[in-house]
Amino acid sequence: MPIQIIVPEGALSPAAEAEAFRKLTELLLRLHGLSGNRFMTPNVIGEVTVVPKGRTFSGGKPADIAVFELKVPSFVLPTQELKDVWISEGTTIIEQAAAGRIKREHIFANVNYAVEGAWGIGGKAFSNADLGSAAAAG
Repeated sequence: MPIQIIVPEGALSPAAEAEAFRKLTELLLRLHGLSGNRFMTPNVIGEVTVVPKGRTFSGGKPADIAVFELKVPSFVLPTQELKDVWISEGTTIIEQAAAGRIKREHIFANVNYAVEGAWGIGGKAFSNADLGSAAAAG
């Protein structure tokens, strides 16, 4: 389940990048009751992309912004309530990591859903049922 954090240079220290990524991972697993799950935990993956200063925009003008994106199978965050928590708590995680260098109103989030059966791990395509079974076994 890839998570991507996109920030301009200087917005987060390397330690804050790692901490924010860890906290977003824990948040996602907690929201699904999968904290510590041996299958799902190592499959929450991703990166922090650092963009050169002046190359992030808001309203068509250079601005320090942060974006955190989640790409997941269609059964992840299935209710609006879970989406609300992901976005609210995730925004707080990024805001705290930025330590005042990015305004809360300049932190953006989105969730992208994969097509059923198009989720791959280690060269194997998983259906939603396959993923559910693997997580239950983990």
